[in-house]
Amino acid sequence: MQFMNMSRKKPSFPVNSGLRKYLKKYKREVELPIHYEDMLRWSDSTPLMNDRGENTYWESVIFDAASQQEILNGLRRIYALLKTDGDTDIISHLAVSRIDYCLFGNSNPFRIRIVNQLNDNHDYFYIKKADASRVFGLELEHILSPNRIDYLVDQNTLIEAHIAGIPGDVFIENYMDLPNFFPTVMAKEFVKFNERCFVMLLGDMRSYNYVIDITPDFDKEQYRVRPIDFDQMAYEGRKNYYLPQFYKENYQVIDFCTKLLTPQTVEQYKYEERTLMKKRYDLAKPRLNRLLDAMIEQPLSSPEKIASLAKDLDKYHNTTRFSKFKTMGRILKNHLSLMLGTPKLTKVSSKVAYKPIAERKDMNS
Repeated sequence: MQFMNMSRKKPSFPVNSGLRKYLKKYKREVELPIHYEDMLRWSDSTPLMNDRGENTYWESVIFDAASQQEILNGLRRIYALLKTDGDTDIISHLAVSRIDYCLFGNSNPFRIRIVNQLNDNHDYFYIKKADASRVFGLELEHILSPNRIDYLVDQNTLIEAHIAGIPGDVFIENYMDLPNFFPTVMAKEFVKFNERCFVMLLGDMRSYNYVIDITPDFDKEQYRVRPIDFDQMAYEGRKNYYLPQFYKENYQVIDFCTKLLTPQTVEQYKYEERTLMKKRYDLAKPRLNRLLDAMIEQPLSSPEKIASLAKDLDKYHNTTRFSKFKTMGRILKNHLSLMLGTPKLTKVSSKVAYKPIAERKDMNS
C-alpha cells in the first residue's frame, strides 16, 4: 500500500506587488506597530506541555525589560486592528497573558493569548512570516467557503485571528466514540469539506491541519470542518494531494463515510457544496478575478509540479487546456471556472464512491 508523500519543506514565497495591490484595495494591508522580526528578540523560553505532560512543540517566550513593554503594547494594538479597526479605547481592559513560539511547521508562528481582565475570558491571534501561498489560501477560504477569515498583512508579517475548533486528530482520537457523536452528520460535512478543498486546490489537509467546529442543535450536534493550514495552497503537483480523503491520517473518517454513505448520497453532497460555492463565486466575481489575476503573476510552485498538476487536471476535466498553462494561478482560475461555472450532478454506479484508503492500491494515481 502506498500513501502520498508530501513535499518535505515548501519554500516560502514573498508577497509580490500584484498581491500587495489587492491586499491594499480590500483593507487587508495595514501598518502594524510591530513585525515578525521584532518578536524574534525574545530572551528566554520554557517548553509548553499539554495536560498529559507531553511536549506540544510550542515554547512560552519572555522578553527582556527593555523590550517587554514595547512588545506588549504593540500586541494589544494589533489585536485592536483585528477586532475593532484599531480603536484601543474599547479594549483597554485586555492584556497579553502569554506569548508562545512554535518550533514546528513552515511558518514558525507566535501565538498571542489575550485575556479580558474583567472576566478572565481569553482569545488568541497569530503572528507569522508572510507567505504568498498562505495569503492566497486565506483569501480564497474567505471568499468561497462558508467561513469568514480575519487577517492582516504588513511588509513580511502576517497576522491571523484564531480559528476556533477541536483539532482534527484530537477529534478523531477522543470524540468519535462519545455517545452524542453523530457519524452521518460528520460524514456529510467531511464530503463537503473534501469538495471545497479540491475546488480551491487547498492541499495537505491531514487531520492536524483542520479543526472541527461543533454546534449543538436542538436534536443533534452539527459539525463544520475548517482548515487552519493554508501553506500548501496550489503548490503540490498531483490532483489527489488536494483531496483530504487520500490522507492516511483521515482514514477513520473515510472509513465510516464508506460505510454510511451511498455513492448517490456522496454525489448529492458534493453537488450541494459546489452549488453553494457557485453562489459565492458569482457574487464575488470582480474581487475573485482581481485575486486570481494577482495569483497568475505570483510564483507559487515549481515548473515540474505545475506541469504534473496540469496533466492530472486535463485528465480529470477531459480537456487539454491545462497543459498550456505555466502558472498555478492560471490553473486555479480555469479549474474554478470548470468546477463552479455550471455545477452538474454526476451520475454514479452502484460501486462505492468513497473507498477506504486501505483498499486503494496506488495513492499516487
